[in-house]
Amino acid sequence: MKAVVSSEWLKLRSVTSTYHTLGTAAMTVLLGVVWTLYVSGLADERGSLTAAAPERGFLPLIQISLAVLGVLTITSEYATGTIRTSLTVTPKRGTLLLAKAGIVGLTTFIAANAILLITYSTSRLIANGHELGFNDTSLADDLVMLLASGLSVTALALVGLGLGTALRSTAGAIVSVVALLFVLPGVVNYLPPPWNARVATLLLPNLVPQIADQRLSSRLGDGFLPPWAALSILLAYPLIALVVGYYQLNRRDP
Repeated sequence: MKAVVSSEWLKLRSVTSTYHTLGTAAMTVLLGVVWTLYVSGLADERGSLTAAAPERGFLPLIQISLAVLGVLTITSEYATGTIRTSLTVTPKRGTLLLAKAGIVGLTTFIAANAILLITYSTSRLIANGHELGFNDTSLADDLVMLLASGLSVTALALVGLGLGTALRSTAGAIVSVVALLFVLPGVVNYLPPPWNARVATLLLPNLVPQIADQRLSSRLGDGFLPPWAALSILLAYPLIALVVGYYQLNRRDP
């Protein structure tokens, strides 16, 4: 298993797409600085201003960028045909997928939390002395939100890996991730109440605030899961995707 993990780590850091996706995610830091400077200027003009914290507002950029990393970890091998070599070297397909999941999970968790923490720190330094709404929360609450956000990025990257394994298509897997992250939350709004709020609480983008013990609110109604339940559902997303991916990997020829 150690040799397989080492091999997967070598593959991940030897392709340029890894650095492209990580670089795109890291743009959050720059965008956070620009956003904080902008709203700080507005706050000075108006006396005070309620603005979204950049680590929350730009979280989808980190999520989708590193989800693409998860997808490409497997679909690039299908596209180039190197999946046959991988399966020849590691005949146990479950071991191969588990090694890929471990490398993707660890890489995205470290990268996401580093980017989020830097974005948070720089924005608070810039906003210090300005009357901005995101300065009002406590450090403990902010850290919980940051950790929940980092976990959501890792979960979505593993979902991308699972979908990429199942679909064997980069485009198909990325479209599926985009639908999960952006399309489904909009579709749920058209469900009749109270089902719109109930289903909304189960969607991946809405799990982060609930893990941080914050209540969801919208014009269609309120919804809330206890933090332990929201965390359990978040972990279920990658687990289900990887199980489906393993099933398809095990039953089909490369």
